[in-house]
Amino acid sequence: MFNVNMYTYIAVLAYFVILFLTLRDIRIYRRTRFDSYRKGAVKGIIASTLSLIGILFTTIPVNVGMSIGMLLVLMALFLNQKGTRENVFEDARAIDRFLGKTDI
Repeated sequence: MFNVNMYTYIAVLAYFVILFLTLRDIRIYRRTRFDSYRKGAVKGIIASTLSLIGILFTTIPVNVGMSIGMLLVLMALFLNQKGTRENVFEDARAIDRFLGKTDI
């Protein structure tokens, strides 16, 4: 059936990190309506889809499948890089920034 190995666990962790950052961007966009956060959320959805495909490739028991899967996950992480953003955090604590609470 599926071959779960270390590469699969790494790919799943990367998927959840991308998904968390995407949900954070969506939350900030809903509060502020800044276009840069909308673009970041769209990039995050595309990156999470690419990462999910990478997870499927890492479950293939052939070493080539694992390498292709990790390459897709790495590409998804680079695609998820955020550009310049407006400053929405003025006096927020680190945990508030982590959860996407804004001062605006």
